Amino acid sequence: MSLLIKKEGILTTVQDLGRDGFQRLGINPNGVMDRTAARLINLILGNDQNEAVLEMHFPGGEILFEKDMVFALGGAAFDAVLAEKPIENWRSNGTKNGDVLKFTKKLIGNRTYLAVKGGFKLEKWLGSASTNMTANVGGFNGRKLRKGDRIHFNIESTSKQESLTPGISNSLIPVYSRFPTVRFIAGAEFELLTALSQHVLLNEGFVISNDSNRMGFRLQGKALYPLYAKELISSAVTFGTIQLLPDGQVIILMADHQTSGGYPRIANVIAKDLPVLAQLGPGDKVAFQLISLEAAEQIMLEFENDINLLKTGLALGRYR
Repeated sequence: MSLLIKKEGILTTVQDLGRDGFQRLGINPNGVMDRTAARLINLILGNDQNEAVLEMHFPGGEILFEKDMVFALGGAAFDAVLAEKPIENWRSNGTKNGDVLKFTKKLIGNRTYLAVKGGFKLEKWLGSASTNMTANVGGFNGRKLRKGDRIHFNIESTSKQESLTPGISNSLIPVYSRFPTVRFIAGAEFELLTALSQHVLLNEGFVISNDSNRMGFRLQGKALYPLYAKELISSAVTFGTIQLLPDGQVIILMADHQTSGGYPRIANVIAKDLPVLAQLGPGDKVAFQLISLEAAEQIMLEFENDINLLKTGLALGRYR
């Protein structure tokens, strides 16, 4: 009841929705970069939305299933093939003992996710299975997966066709792009920007630099400037916080972000758009749109309502 990493990918880690409640102790939350992808594929399989998944970057390596199992892929499209046959994201797939999953080409996005029915058998650290590679804890021995690693399943599943579910509505799936517009709310120091800098932020595109990772995306674009120099006390930051760096460039904090920072917090990307942002890679571009806090809350409420409807519909379908 396990899968085996037959060929190591560039960066494959175990993640869930994160390690919440410990930032006050200096422990960052980690977790998946694309929360929507992880939640959706877990729901497809009847799992808890917080069940651990594999987060994979391209090239994604090869995975050998050592037991019949039902699994789902979501997030980036890496042209996946199972037992040399193409399979789709966003739907459950049955695998037989000995089947090998491969990823042949990156089509769109930079992170794909794999969940198995019933989840993986893993020990949690501080309530989460997410990998913290800085502290070498969580996930699979606190590190990325390597050739020869074996992860066991929580339950014995089946790959019979009647256990599989159809794909989900496209309306719930993030629209990935290499140049998306993501929405943000003004941060605590947004008004510290000059009027011209605010205009640049709202009307210019920015490039994701090569110096970007799960901690943060450094952007390249026209420099932004504050109205005046101001000493700031280090304050709490979160996934999606946009900070102004001393050289006038900006950084967007991502899943492995630090717990606090002293750079001006000029904006925060709304939760609904973080998955689209999370699928960008070096060389991709991003543009920004300012919205109100009330609008951001309404967008998230509507999305969570859609998630609950999906959860109910899938549950009803399983009991028909």
